[in-house]
Amino acid sequence: MSCPPCPRCQSEFVYQDQSLFICPECAHEWNPAEAAAEDAVTVKDANGTLLAEGDKVTLIKDLKVKSSSIVLKIGTKGVIKRLKEGKDHQLDCKVDGAGDMMLTAQFVKKA
Repeated sequence: MSCPPCPRCQSEFVYQDQSLFICPECAHEWNPAEAAAEDAVTVKDANGTLLAEGDKVTLIKDLKVKSSSIVLKIGTKGVIKRLKEGKDHQLDCKVDGAGDMMLTAQFVKKA
């Protein structure tokens, strides 16, 4: 079984000691179960519902697409492909009629 690289220094010389992985180069110790829980991105829609990858969402407001004359109308549906940290665009979506684009979570609700 191969060990994952160190999340701090990306060293490949990681070894396992019981439930912990240890990097001999930077002395970083981590539990892979806890690291997966910390990496999880939590994004909530306009109603406070948690969103996940693969969820279907609906726009709750007309949105003008930057540097374009396209306007996404209220009720336009989309599917979340990826969640991202940040305050301006948290959702990477495939929007019906417009293709792939980044959306802000405060302007959508879970369908």
